Amino acid sequence: MTLEVRRIVTGHNEFGMGIIVSDEKLSAVSRGLGANISGCEIWSTNSMPVDNSMEAEAAQRAGFVKKYNYVGSGQGTTVRIVEWAPGHAMFWHRTETVDYSMVLSGEIDVEFDSGQVVTMKHGEIIVMRGVTHCWKNKGAVPAVTAFILIDAAPFEAGGEKRGVLYPA
Repeated sequence: MTLEVRRIVTGHNEFGMGIIVSDEKLSAVSRGLGANISGCEIWSTNSMPVDNSMEAEAAQRAGFVKKYNYVGSGQGTTVRIVEWAPGHAMFWHRTETVDYSMVLSGEIDVEFDSGQVVTMKHGEIIVMRGVTHCWKNKGAVPAVTAFILIDAAPFEAGGEKRGVLYPA
């Protein structure tokens, strides 16, 4: 898989005017979930409101994702692009986030623990609200998705909090 993503980052000059701080190509790396899924961590933050100072830029560029695929500070955000090889199925998981997930190319299925399945195609978006799910590319071509994850509180069901569900 050869996914590359152009990341353009803005900031401010000494007069407070908008400028391009960096313009670079990111090469996808294994997401640690097998050879058939790769991606680029684009950016992440760890507090709200987000610190848009030049001093915060380096840490945000490096990212705050350490475990469970999201920031987990309760106030974090993460943006990533993922490429799924044909035939790839991702493990079941749930994070304490609201996820805006968009299909940039190809098509991919999202299966839920209820048994429901939705097939998403180019240009479609799903809003995932802390649900247990699994991604599956049943197609013959790679699927490319963009994710914006925002930390959220665990939801409650049956009188108990339902937080992170993630393989060790």
